Amino acid sequence: MDALTQDAPAPVAPTEGGLREVFARIAKGAVAREQGRVLPYEAVAWLREVGFGTLRVPREAGGAGVGLVEIFRLLTELAAADSNLPQIVRAHFAFIEGLRHEPDRARSASWYARIVDGALFGAAMAELTDSTGTSTTLTRQGEGWRLDGTKYYSTGTLYADWIIVVADEAGERVRLAVPATAPGVTRDDDWDGFGQRLTGSGTTRFDGVAVSDGQILARSSFDLVPSSSFLTAYYQLFHLATLAGIGRAALRDAVAFVRPRTRTFGVPGKVSQRHDPLVQQVVGRLSALAYSTSALVEDVARALERGAEAWDAGVTEHPLYDEAERIAFQAQQIVLEQTLEATTRLFEVGGASATASSLGLDRHWRNARVLASHNPAVQRARALGDLELNGTALDAIWRPASPTTERTA
Repeated sequence: MDALTQDAPAPVAPTEGGLREVFARIAKGAVAREQGRVLPYEAVAWLREVGFGTLRVPREAGGAGVGLVEIFRLLTELAAADSNLPQIVRAHFAFIEGLRHEPDRARSASWYARIVDGALFGAAMAELTDSTGTSTTLTRQGEGWRLDGTKYYSTGTLYADWIIVVADEAGERVRLAVPATAPGVTRDDDWDGFGQRLTGSGTTRFDGVAVSDGQILARSSFDLVPSSSFLTAYYQLFHLATLAGIGRAALRDAVAFVRPRTRTFGVPGKVSQRHDPLVQQVVGRLSALAYSTSALVEDVARALERGAEAWDAGVTEHPLYDEAERIAFQAQQIVLEQTLEATTRLFEVGGASATASSLGLDRHWRNARVLASHNPAVQRARALGDLELNGTALDAIWRPASPTTERTA
């Protein structure tokens, strides 16, 4: 029996029917939110109510214990409803993956309890600086610490209860959790990308924010991003699932646009557009693209699932992680291109009438284009070529930062 439908001891027990009812409700308001730039606080609240944020929390900790393949299927469906939503919760689910890897079970249990109670986590890690370092600082202040700095691309923080932050403390990189409403925390909705406009990916400022020892999650003597090929594949898979969902939405909206129409460009008189062979060909292509991208996402998820047991056991480096990373990079090359093709080809079903702003069909291309820009595919293609030709590990560019993490392909 699927983990979503089993009886669970947790106070939050998501069901597939409940989740999909919420997805349908989210989809109904997607165009209006996009056109009015209405931040989806209500949609996020609906996801909380059905326990969406607990899906990857282990069952013994009160969550649903859903596997990676199933969670990315659901995220793809959520993206088809509104592609902003999976990106909003990306940091939340990544935080849970980190907890699953945490060797101190008592420590992770305390955070799981917050999540089961409905807490949502966002992230504030990247900065608008000239290098990959961090200027955000954590300094000792009395019995605790003081956090100061400014982050950008703080995806999901507008909707979060807690923010995961990376800071510098006397040369060490520190990862910590800060309450989103703590004194000194300011969250700005100043993300100005032309797509994924509602993700809350703007600026977060920390001005003398008090931090306790219990809020410090991890320390590192080097600035290694990412810390594991497992997490690299995981983060990339979130974007791929979102793109696959956009491809499904493009097909759905094309069908909805075509079915009631009785006029076809270049054909005299009244013609049922759904019977036009050329329109059928376009929709058929959209159908094939939606299938292809979803299949690739599931393949990457299965590769990641193969390494999940080792990850949950606290193993940081493993050949299965490297395999999942490679497959994620390969899938990225195809999923990006096919989703962008789908979101462009979509307009071939209706001529100028398909460009009506009231339909909001342009949001699919804009959202896909912005997602495709987060992790430049051209860099990943080069890395794949270097791997095939020279056996160079995909994350070799980061490895010199740590003498303890050298690997060979």
